[in-house]
Amino acid sequence: MKISRIDCFPLKITTPQAYLGGEVKASDSDYYYRPEYRCVYSRKMETCLVKITTDSGHVGWGEALAPVVPQVIAEIITQLFAPLLTGQSPFASQVLNARMYDAMRDRGHITGYHIDALAAVDIALWDLKGQILNQPVYQLLGGAFREQIPCYVSGLPEPDLPARCALALRWQQKGFNAIKLALGYGVQQDIENVRAIRDALGPQASLFLDAHWNYSVAQAAELANALHPLGVGFLEAPLLPEDIAGHRELRAKSPLPIALGETERTRYQFKPFIEQRAMDIVQPDVGRTGITELMHIASLAQTWNLQVAPHLSVGLGPCIAASIHVAAALPNLFMLEYQPPVFELANQLLDTPLVCEAGHYTLPQGAGLGIAINEARVRESVMRVTC
Repeated sequence: MKISRIDCFPLKITTPQAYLGGEVKASDSDYYYRPEYRCVYSRKMETCLVKITTDSGHVGWGEALAPVVPQVIAEIITQLFAPLLTGQSPFASQVLNARMYDAMRDRGHITGYHIDALAAVDIALWDLKGQILNQPVYQLLGGAFREQIPCYVSGLPEPDLPARCALALRWQQKGFNAIKLALGYGVQQDIENVRAIRDALGPQASLFLDAHWNYSVAQAAELANALHPLGVGFLEAPLLPEDIAGHRELRAKSPLPIALGETERTRYQFKPFIEQRAMDIVQPDVGRTGITELMHIASLAQTWNLQVAPHLSVGLGPCIAASIHVAAALPNLFMLEYQPPVFELANQLLDTPLVCEAGHYTLPQGAGLGIAINEARVRESVMRVTC
């Protein structure tokens, strides 16, 4: 059995509300700069799916986390990876991963779009192997430590604090008692936001804070000490992601666990943070690491007695399903992220929806990732490749 075809689907989907509550309408460009996060965002939902087919007719689906210019991922897979994959056994995934990584390693492409594209192919190969063997991915990873995956609601995309409190209460009433606030607007404003949400939800709720890389060590330490009496469970992305020494210093000063890792893609990038004790909770994103590398990262974290809370933002069906399978198979899982608007959109591209209720994902039980992509709907949103 050999790989016979690789198809890419760079998607650009118009949604009623942009990610994290951004502006959908406006301007000539789909992209806009958010000063508070120092980052370019899209007004649309963008991602890149990949479909790998064998000469026996088996199909596996993967996805790269591609929130901007997903056509870049498609071009890398089509131009660089497809020749390496075609005619190879889908079970030679370790060999194929090494070839794809090595193909651009000596040119410095050991992170970024090249690894994102590799992640998409890796997920598709795991799905494909599961389809061929009629086994779910979590079984191929060694079995499930849990069939209900605990999660936290990520973000309260409302324009003001009273509306965010009201939304948090609605989630709590639905059985979601863990919420992460996407803040980073200044130490005092963050404290006020967290205090208001804590007062609204009561002491039983788990609260987390994503600071979006906005603080210095001194500011983040001040924030962590102020949030500790409010029972915040972790402080995510407090400093610039390149600053290993700063994170190590902050971790020594902070009474809160420090969570980070969504910007990293390989065990080599996580290794110095882990070895220098610069983090407490490890947050790899399967759409940037792939399943194989995420398991390597989680094993490395486990040797240092660290927990893993996989990051999950704008990835759609394959990303979400892969994250659930990985979370089930991790002995050192903390929680998995849950993005309600993204989850709803992802299910629109699936024939059978994924399930997340009362604070838990349900582990898919079908072969591979346990999802059925509605390819006709996917093709409706494929963008014209412009690379």
